[in-house]
Amino acid sequence: MNKKVDLIIKNGTYVTHQKTIKGDIAVNKGKIFRIGDISNLKASRSIDAEGLHILPGAFDTQVHFREPGNTKKEDLKSGSRAAIAGGITTVFDMPNNKPSITTKKLFKAKLNGAKKRMFCNYAFYFGAEKNNIPEIKKVEKEDGCCGIKVFVGSSTGTLLVSNYNDIKKIMKSTKKMISFHSEDENELNKRKKYIKKGDPRSHPLWRNETVCLKSTKNLVKLANSTKKKIHVLHITTAEEIEFLNKNKKFVSYEVTPQHLVLSSPSCYLKLGTLAQMNPPIRSGKHLRRIRKALKNSEIDIIGSDHAPHLLSEKKQEYPDSPSGMPGVQTLLPILLNEVSKKTISINNVVQLTSFNPIKRFNVKNKGLIKEGYDADFTFVDMRKTKKISNKEVQSKCGWTPFHGMKIKGWPVGTMINGNKVFWNGKIIGKPSGKPLKFS
Repeated sequence: MNKKVDLIIKNGTYVTHQKTIKGDIAVNKGKIFRIGDISNLKASRSIDAEGLHILPGAFDTQVHFREPGNTKKEDLKSGSRAAIAGGITTVFDMPNNKPSITTKKLFKAKLNGAKKRMFCNYAFYFGAEKNNIPEIKKVEKEDGCCGIKVFVGSSTGTLLVSNYNDIKKIMKSTKKMISFHSEDENELNKRKKYIKKGDPRSHPLWRNETVCLKSTKNLVKLANSTKKKIHVLHITTAEEIEFLNKNKKFVSYEVTPQHLVLSSPSCYLKLGTLAQMNPPIRSGKHLRRIRKALKNSEIDIIGSDHAPHLLSEKKQEYPDSPSGMPGVQTLLPILLNEVSKKTISINNVVQLTSFNPIKRFNVKNKGLIKEGYDADFTFVDMRKTKKISNKEVQSKCGWTPFHGMKIKGWPVGTMINGNKVFWNGKIIGKPSGKPLKFS
């Protein structure tokens, strides 16, 4: 007698960080039930995935969904719509909200605000201040807490921790992963003289290589002395990559898609303040080294740093214009385009967006195509060619810096816990995302 399951995915090609295999997948009760021979199974639903690659649900480990406090730009619901429209099944959202998420009470309130409103799965960073270590200890074991975020350089609210002795205390205080925005505050203040009013091309002159490298070297030194694993976000300089590649015992690092495809000064001439972010888009020298790092599998994780602002805000004269750009919906298309260009393999994409995130952050039951794991999948058509368009942006901001960029390789379906949530350009059903669990 054939066993009945909820779903069979037939004729697809599933992808791990190591292998690409033609085969079928059976799903039952939201979990991967069987991979391979499904001849003795029958299902109430089936999907013919002929011609499609099936990836473990992709993560975006760095987003700013702006809730609470700045929901005119984005909120948890709209940001999660953008995520699933781009093939992202899980996001890590940042704590620099209004108010900043720095107490257990505020963290729980944010979690409660996500219930039945987020289309993708989620976890939230807890914000570190120099004096909130007792609160860190209260939150670090909570479901839905992916890690602790420290802003070494400029931040909103109270989240700036610029003193390295304070940072060392935070490192020693928690077993949770600590992720860093690495720009040295003292250097930033010293270099404000390089800001040229009305000229966003001065942004990378102000926030230059030294600003980042000094901070990153200090963080690595602290990680080595405390034997604490840390993660450095949005690396932008050739110098940092060279340094970090030699100092990975306790440290991993992340790069954004925009730093893989945009460079100064052309991005500022074309996009103006739309290209403004922290750390900045830099010259071709840095672009080439980051792309080499991608090709050589030196980068640990790709995260978008999705940080939307309304066009009316971005059109303010530099430096009054806010830093940040949307990216959660375009992260995967940009990486798939690199597969089409043969810069990387589709297995590398899985490594960067699924395997490494779950291993680095100790995520339970996600990010692998493995029996017993949650049935989160990203369905990809590597034959599909289209242009990124502002018209398709799900984020409240309504724009993307990649408008008009031609892409080959496209996420066409997103599945969470065995259910379609996005398919062939349409969002399906009601929000059903859940908070992550961590080991």
